Order: sequence, then C-alpha cells, then structure tokens
Amino acid sequence: MKKKFVGCIYLWQGHAVKNLNDLTIRETDPVRLAKQYDEQGIDELIVFDLSKGDQEHEAALDIIKEICSEIESDVIGAGNIKRMEDVKKLLYAGCKKVILNYELESNVALTQEVSQKFGKDKMLACFGKVETIFDNLKVAEEFLSGLVLLNPHIIREVAEITKLPCIVFINQIALNKLIEIFGQENVCGITGNTINDNVKEIPSLKELCKENGIAIEALEPAFSWEQLKKGADGLVPVVVQDYRTLEVLMVAYMNEEAYYDTLKTGKMHYYSRSRKSQWLKGETSGHFQYVRSLTADCDLDTILAKVNQVGVACHTGARSCFFNEIAKKDYEEADNPLQVFEEVFGVIKDRKVHPKEGSYTNYLFDKGIDKILKKLGEEATEIVIAAKNPNPNEIKYEISDFLYHMMVLMAEKDVTWEEITTELANR
Repeated sequence: MKKKFVGCIYLWQGHAVKNLNDLTIRETDPVRLAKQYDEQGIDELIVFDLSKGDQEHEAALDIIKEICSEIESDVIGAGNIKRMEDVKKLLYAGCKKVILNYELESNVALTQEVSQKFGKDKMLACFGKVETIFDNLKVAEEFLSGLVLLNPHIIREVAEITKLPCIVFINQIALNKLIEIFGQENVCGITGNTINDNVKEIPSLKELCKENGIAIEALEPAFSWEQLKKGADGLVPVVVQDYRTLEVLMVAYMNEEAYYDTLKTGKMHYYSRSRKSQWLKGETSGHFQYVRSLTADCDLDTILAKVNQVGVACHTGARSCFFNEIAKKDYEEADNPLQVFEEVFGVIKDRKVHPKEGSYTNYLFDKGIDKILKKLGEEATEIVIAAKNPNPNEIKYEISDFLYHMMVLMAEKDVTWEEITTELANR
C-alpha cells in the first residue's frame, strides 16, 4: 500500500479556515490555496464543507467544483451530507471520493445506498471513536473502501478491528513522528494541519520515507537514466503530447537531473541547451505539464511524455509549438472526435461571450433555456424517426443536429466536454 500526503481545506463562508473547531480564516481564496498545496506535491486533497444553509452550501459546491477543475490531485469531498443527493452533488462536482460522517447515524444508514449507487471505491467514512467503527464494522467492510480517523490516538486499536486502509488526521506532531505513523500497516495517508503547515516540506518528507523503506505515492521508473541512450551532448529528446487529444505540444530535452526531478515531482522538467540549465515547465508561467505517462522508444534514445497541459505549451502563447506550416497536400484528415467536439464547442462558447448578429447560436441563447430544451427534444425525436429509415445518412445528420444543440445546452449550463468524458470514463 503506497502512502499519501493529503492536504485539507475547511470551507466556511467562502473562505478556507484553520480546522473543524477553529474558524479563523487561513486563506480568503480556497482555490488559490488548493493550487498551492497541489504545486507543493500533495497526493490528494480533502475539502470539508462547513457551510450552514442551502445558499451557502451551494456556493461551497461551486468552490469545490472549481478546485476539482483547477488542480491535478484527486479531491475528496466531505461535510453537509444528509442524503444521497448530497453525495451525488460532490461526485458530480468532480470529487473522486466522498467521506461519510460516521458520528451521524443517518450517514451510517446512508452507506449501503450510496455505495451501491456510486461504487464502494468512492466511499470513505470518518470517525473519532473506536466504538463507532466497532459498532458499524459489518457495513463498513462491505460498503467502504477506507476510513478517515479524526483521532490519531486510535490508530492501533482500529488496526486490531479491521484491515481497511486509514487516512489519519494529525494537527500537531513533530515531522519525524510522521515516519513512525506512516510505517504502520493500516495507515495509507496523513492529513490535517501537520500537512497543511508543512506543505513545503513534502518533497523532503517523501525522500525521508523512501530512505526508511516506506512506499509512497510516486512515479517509479522501469528504466534508470543509465539505461537510456544519450546523444553526443548527454541529453535525451522528449516528445510531449496531450494525453487526451494526443496533440503533439512540444519537443524538449532532459539531462539526468531533469529526468529524476520529473519522476519525483510528477511535473515535467527539462534541460535548456541555450541557457545550459535545468528548468521546470510552468515555473514562471503557471503552465505546468503534469505527467500521465513516460515511454521510451524501441532504441531507448527518445522519450514520449503524455501530459496534462495547464494553459498553453508554447512560449508564444500558442497551444502547441507546431504551427508554422511548411507544405501541405490536400487530404482527408482522420479527425480526433474529442478535438472536433472541443473546436465546435469553443465556437459556441465564444458566441455566448461575443454575440454575432444573425447567429442561430445567439438566437438560442437569447431565447433562453426553454427554447434550447425544446429544440433538443425535437432533435431527439428526429433521431428516433430517422432510425426507422433504411438510409443511414439521415440518422448521421440528425445525430449531428442533436449534438450541436446539446453543446448549446452544455454552454448554457457551464458543463465541459472534459467533465462529460471523465464521467463516462468513470462508469
């Protein structure tokens, strides 16, 4: 079991506060704080919604959704869960997992229903007393993927009861004690203010864990730098590709230091031949490249990096460095479906922000949601009718019309293709 460093944000009235019992403001912008934690190397982020009232709760969900879209680390949602709908809202906001509060009997009763609906792998439960998990052990082991201990002093007692992996909240402890706690078999992660207050120390703490034989969440290379074949300059070229669209973004070079720093941090590092120094992609621009995979070619002399590109890859402001066309023959491109959807969707979103006279898209936006839904319903009916026709071209046209109107609805409701494809991939 790989151990994780888990950041934690407590949302209260639009701000991040110190902890569950101290509502002193830690950061006025929770999204900014989440990005800071993410860039320092946390493996996951727990976000507690401490809001009161429906309006404040909805505002907190909007913040959680923005955090999920802005950071690379997986987000775990918690707080304000009273029914299945609340779990669904957190997962739909982008949370990878949800924490049920087992100090509330209503949350215990909810476990089986939400686990069967959304999957056991998405369900955790938090508690502060050993008796709580002891009394609910059967349902926990059948319908949860892990536990969150609000009290670090019960780690060993919980381990005697169940083998479920535990994330432990620790608010005040000497950093060297973390190694002792991480070394316990049932502990899969540590969170709380001990992590929040020492987030800049995470890289060195991870190295300390490795030195003590503790497996941590990290990229483990199948090939050492020595096994790769270098050019005369001692460097290895890296072709960088968007992991979703497979678009080639740039080509750069690595030396040994950049290679291992990339593996250690999960962010692409390169060696600049002109400056003769290493550089972290995005260090000044914020346009980081988060590693999805690194693959060597057949000769082990070139690396293909598939990345999640934040912002643009090129220093000119272009999405990709490859835009200077040299020569081209006319040919039919085998278009990447997601790229086509994104391009069309981009035009639709632009029309919403920059209306164009005579635009049918702007006509729909002006008429509002009822008109958009009416047209979507009509196009869905046209698909059903076309499906009865032996000519396959007709259904092709009707599906295209439906997808266009669906994208207008997506733009109206602020839903992205990435959210759609992520949801489909998780099903």
